[in-house]
Amino acid sequence: MNNIDFLEKKIDLDFESAVKYVEKRVIEGGFNVMLVKSVDEIIETKLGLNNYPKYSMILACSPEFAKMALDVSKLNGLLFPCSFVVYEDDGEIIVGHISIMKISTAIGLTKTNEMDEVIKKTGEAVDLIWKTI
Repeated sequence: MNNIDFLEKKIDLDFESAVKYVEKRVIEGGFNVMLVKSVDEIIETKLGLNNYPKYSMILACSPEFAKMALDVSKLNGLLFPCSFVVYEDDGEIIVGHISIMKISTAIGLTKTNEMDEVIKKTGEAVDLIWKTI
């Protein structure tokens, strides 16, 4: 199985500002934001756990990259959308991301050589976004 690295960094903003900041950077990077969801609020509402650490997902999609991945294998849709997370950990705000395109090859949905171009192009786009976060 391929080694999949993930991106993670601390951000010097309050939680709500960090979520908006990352969402803005994702949009500026050419992705459509499909949903921003507060997981901690769901946990509080459904499980009654108050004061659960803040955790939000920013779910994004680039139609160009989605088409490229689906053209390789329709099963790649199982991994959509791309996500960025913003969460609170010991008083710090952390942003994270992992390549779903690389995951596709790691779990055997597609062969690496079939996904090379998709991985390259999505990696370049995410790298540009990541540098601004």
